[in-house]
Amino acid sequence: MKIAMFSDSYYPRINGVTVSVHSYAVELTKLGHKVAIVCLDYTEEQQRNAFFDEKKSDASSPFKIIRIPSQWIIWSDEDRFARFDCWRYLKKQVDAFHPDLVHGNGEWSIGYLGAMYARHRHLPFIYTFHTMWEDYIANYTSFITSLIPDKGLRFAGRTLVKFYLKRANLIIAPTKHIAQVVERYGIDRPVEILPTGIPDNKFGRYSIFRAQSMQRRLAKKFPAMKNHKILLYVGRVAYEKNLAFLFDVLKKVQESEPKACLIMVGGGPYLDELKELAKEKGLEKSVCFTGYITSKDVIYLYRMAQVFVFPSKTDTQGLVTIEAMMAGLPVVAIGELGTVDVMQGNNGGFMVHDDVGEFSEKVVALLKNPKLRRQKSEEGKAWSQQWKISSLTPRLISCYERILGSGIDKNPNSSLNENNKKLKKEENENEKN
Repeated sequence: MKIAMFSDSYYPRINGVTVSVHSYAVELTKLGHKVAIVCLDYTEEQQRNAFFDEKKSDASSPFKIIRIPSQWIIWSDEDRFARFDCWRYLKKQVDAFHPDLVHGNGEWSIGYLGAMYARHRHLPFIYTFHTMWEDYIANYTSFITSLIPDKGLRFAGRTLVKFYLKRANLIIAPTKHIAQVVERYGIDRPVEILPTGIPDNKFGRYSIFRAQSMQRRLAKKFPAMKNHKILLYVGRVAYEKNLAFLFDVLKKVQESEPKACLIMVGGGPYLDELKELAKEKGLEKSVCFTGYITSKDVIYLYRMAQVFVFPSKTDTQGLVTIEAMMAGLPVVAIGELGTVDVMQGNNGGFMVHDDVGEFSEKVVALLKNPKLRRQKSEEGKAWSQQWKISSLTPRLISCYERILGSGIDKNPNSSLNENNKKLKKEENENEKN
């Protein structure tokens, strides 16, 4: 098969969608399928900040990468938006690949272009519902939250997602919760629950020299943390991740474990503000902000830490919690949205309420009780095996085959398929009204 994956997020932009798209593209290619990722280009500064070279990385990729010319957007320093004059260029590049289907992984400019390309070429359109924009959009577009009430923003988030849900021949939901949201939205389309997979060998290789190098670098940059017990957070540093919560947790933990510290790995728009907040709370010597770190080095931080802490209440899946468990690092996380589906209770750690006292209590229990920590470590390793990419990719292929074999019209010279006919009729009626 030839699969065109359209995504508004891809390297050097790092988030869960990027990891999902890349991981499946790699595995699909290994299994003999051809993949083209259609994504945005990024500025040289963004590439430097993420230790990423587009030209070099794209040239060595095992699959095709089509970068669409982009421009700055007002609401995010990290994200880009496709240029308005890019349609001809995109169409020419994707036509040359000649895909059998389009897999949409975003809701902004590239996501929209993917949906339109599928319709324009009469191709099946599969859409992965990665982000709960109903809950998320207020944080993502904070510059307009003072102008539009919360109810209006939530409506906008629902409308945005429903645009793609209605146009999909098949919807992929990473968790049961997201599948239930599709039903709540009243969308009558087939839904397949398929989590994002983690590469099987992600934690297979361990270099003692690289581990020692990482320890030396941290000790040099943050000497006050020597011989401390490490709480680790990995992910985007953004307001919606609820990261300030961890400062209150750390202060509470330090009442029992004075040598506890927090390492926060990642970059994002909230980083500078969070650093100032750490100073205000007197935690500047106990909190280490590493910024972006290569994925190879992050592996060693998972192994160096004692507890992984995840306070987010907006992630639809929370891949980093799975990575932590795969590395044998016990997790303490707030049990909302994706965390509920991933941990399903206290598997691989503790799933707690949005409560500083309860969260801190479980962290302290893991720090003080090596036997409990070992138990949760082994439990997490076993539990996380169900997210191995090798076992999930065949299910994605089955989704593709199901749609390709369902009689959907892929001939650009023939009439539109029934789904597109229905959409066209709805749009014509809207225009008349």
